[in-house]
Amino acid sequence: MSDLCRVSRASMKSIVDWFGCFDAVAETINTRWGGGASKGTISKKVSGILDRTAMDIIALEDASGRFPVTRLMMRRLRDSVAVDDICLMTQSGIIAKESGEAICAILAAEQSSGADEKAQAIKEIDEAMLALRQARARLEGTSATRVIPVNGRL
Repeated sequence: MSDLCRVSRASMKSIVDWFGCFDAVAETINTRWGGGASKGTISKKVSGILDRTAMDIIALEDASGRFPVTRLMMRRLRDSVAVDDICLMTQSGIIAKESGEAICAILAAEQSSGADEKAQAIKEIDEAMLALRQARARLEGTSATRVIPVNGRL
């Protein structure tokens, strides 16, 4: 399972936990889109038997006021940057910032049993790894036309 899939599942589990029960989740989706969700369907989606739909994500994120999956999807675009556009001195500062945020998030996840903190830690680790991959690509002389995606491997 890809990191993107794992993080989005953890994020959605966190939102479902925020609602408190599967009935509330189903009712929220039904109110937004006019029916089709039940407690059993939600249970199967949480367990991974069924996939969540984009409409599920939209309804639950809007109702909870939290947008972790949307932010994750937006990050896929934002994190694709040309590596020659940033000097190594600036990149070093970005690495320090992202690594510090990752460490804080890891410690918070270790002290918590919630899926939200674990999803946040994974997100922060990905951002720190991206900053390091970008610096490496710059040192290796990767051209400005090459783009390093967040889930890509060097």
